[in-house]
Amino acid sequence: ELQQKVEETELLKMELQMLETERVRLSLVEEKLMDVLQLLQQLRDLNISKRALGKILLSTLESCRDPQPGKAHLFEVLDTLYHELTACELLQSQPLEKAQSRQSLANPLVISC
Repeated sequence: ELQQKVEETELLKMELQMLETERVRLSLVEEKLMDVLQLLQQLRDLNISKRALGKILLSTLESCRDPQPGKAHLFEVLDTLYHELTACELLQSQPLEKAQSRQSLANPLVISC
């Protein structure tokens, strides 16, 4: 009976470790998604054309067509989209003061659960 309890404890420890790993992974995805959404909102405020935004999205999807081994595909797509958006000329030409003042505002994208 003691041996069975030890085995159950080990299984529970392993399950807890897997859950913690998944929580961290989801937290990273959530952070990257928030970054992407903030950039999209900034671009919308700068009146980016749908065509330009479509080109950014298609470029991202083309870059991530073949998943990299060992990398979470969802995170890879979000990360690539983030970098494509930050390279957008509209954001590059935006005055620094305007960008900083927008970032200091409360985040309207946060959803409470």
